[in-house]
Amino acid sequence: MDILDKKYVVEMEDGSKWAVPVRIIAESRAAYYADADDISVEESLNDDTVPLFESDNYEIHDWAANNMNWKDVAKHAVQISPPDVDYEDGWVNGAYEVLVPVNEI
Repeated sequence: MDILDKKYVVEMEDGSKWAVPVRIIAESRAAYYADADDISVEESLNDDTVPLFESDNYEIHDWAANNMNWKDVAKHAVQISPPDVDYEDGWVNGAYEVLVPVNEI
């Protein structure tokens, strides 16, 4: 399987897991270096980014974590595991308040 067809999976603070196509991360890196090196994005992708990402999965993480924001990938992300939240603990020990209904304020 081509590296660009794989998914980068990240676990969020709430325990949910999200999959983002590696292609989105690779295209981000390729666009950056294409501009910096004055070459085409396709050339940067095929000759630099793909070999780098194939050589070490950490490189995918490194670019994603240090050069991209969640907003850059959110529309491509798919939740593959729901949050790991203990609602019973929240119900018993969570912060609480009693509010006046909005229409009565």
